[in-house]
Amino acid sequence: MSTPPRTARKVAIVGISLSDCGRVDGPTPYTLHAQAARRALADSGLDRSVVDGFGSAGLGTLAPIEVAEYLGLKPRWVDSTAVGGATWEVMAAHAADAIAAGHANAVLLVYGSTARADIKARRRTSNLSFGGRGPLQFEVPYGHTLIAKYAMAARRHMHEYGTTLEQLASVAVQARAHAAANPDAMFRGPITVDDVLDGPMIADPFTKLHCCIRSDGGCAVLLVAEEYVPDTAKAPVWILGTGEYVSHTTMSEWDDFTVSPAAVSGRLAFERAGLRPAEMDIAEIYDAFTYMTLVTLEDLGFCAKGEGGAFVGEGRIGPGGELPVNTDGGGLSACHPGMRGLFLLVEAVRQLRGEAGGHQTLRRDGEPPRLAVASGTGGWFCSSGTVVLGRE
Repeated sequence: MSTPPRTARKVAIVGISLSDCGRVDGPTPYTLHAQAARRALADSGLDRSVVDGFGSAGLGTLAPIEVAEYLGLKPRWVDSTAVGGATWEVMAAHAADAIAAGHANAVLLVYGSTARADIKARRRTSNLSFGGRGPLQFEVPYGHTLIAKYAMAARRHMHEYGTTLEQLASVAVQARAHAAANPDAMFRGPITVDDVLDGPMIADPFTKLHCCIRSDGGCAVLLVAEEYVPDTAKAPVWILGTGEYVSHTTMSEWDDFTVSPAAVSGRLAFERAGLRPAEMDIAEIYDAFTYMTLVTLEDLGFCAKGEGGAFVGEGRIGPGGELPVNTDGGGLSACHPGMRGLFLLVEAVRQLRGEAGGHQTLRRDGEPPRLAVASGTGGWFCSSGTVVLGRE
C-alpha cells in the first residue's frame, strides 16, 4: 500500500529584530549576532529550544558553525549560502523549502557586521579586487573595482534608454525621505537632487550620495512551520513565493548590462506566489547604488524595461508614492553593514505588521500593507533572491 504524499507545510516569519546599528564602536560582530538573535526570539514569543535550523554567512572560518556555537545552538539543519547581498533572500528560500518539507521546524537567520568600526579602528583595509585567481584574474589588471562595475552598468542603461543623472539621483533623495521618519536610520537629513549631483565623484556617474553608506549593525529573522504560529506573540507574515538566480561573475559573461538577475528570480517568486507585481503594496530592494533600485524595479515587473528612469523620477517610490520602496531608508540612508539582504526582510515584516512607527506606510484604505516583495542582489548583479510576503 502506497503512502499518500505529505502536504507541504506553510511557512511564516514570526520573529524579527535589529541589533544595535549605525555607529557601534564597542561590540564585536559576534555580539551583534547574539543581540539580534535574542531580540528576534523575544519578538516571536517562542523559546530558543524550538530552533532546530540555523543560517549565517560572512563571519568565522567555518560559518555558520562558529556563530551557532557562540549562540549556544546545535541545529540539525544548517545553511551557509554566500552569494553577496542576495544571500539572505536565497537563504530564506532554502529555509522555507526545508520547513515545508519537514527537514526543520524553526530556522533562525542571523547577520552582524562591524564594517564601519573595523575601518575606523584600522582593523580592515580597502582592496582593489575580490581576488586575483579564477575568472576574476582577467579583470584585475584593469583596476575594475566593484563600484566601477555598477557604474559601467548604469552608463549602459543611460546610453540605451536615455536614463538621466537626475533620475538616478532621485532614488537617493526618496530613500532619504523615507529615512527622515525612521529613528533607526543613520542619515536622516533631507537631500536634493542637486546635493547628489554636486557631491564628490566616486565612479562615473556615481557621486558619493549615489552610493550606500557604511555602517555597523545586524539583524535576525525567525521562520517557523505553520503549527508553531498559534504559540507566537505576533501575527505571522507568510512566505508566499521565492525565487533565486545567478547569472555571471565575469563582466564579459554578462549578456546585458541593463538586465539584472532579478528578472528571473522575481518572475519565479511571483509565479510561485500566484501574484502579480502590481498587487504589491511595498518593495524592499537592495540598493548599494541608485542604479540597483532602478533596474531591479524594471526587472521585477513594476515598469517596462527602459522606463525605470521615468518611474523613479516621478516620485513614485518615496513616502506617499504608489509603490513605497526601501521604506526604512535603505542602504543609501538607513544602514549598510555589508550583506544587507536580511534587513530587507526585517523591514518588510515590520511594515506588514504595522509596527514601523513614524515611517509606517499605509494603503489607500488606511490599513498597513498586505503584500510585499523583498529582492536582494549580490556581487555586481551576479545573483538575486526574491521573496514575496503577505499577512492574513
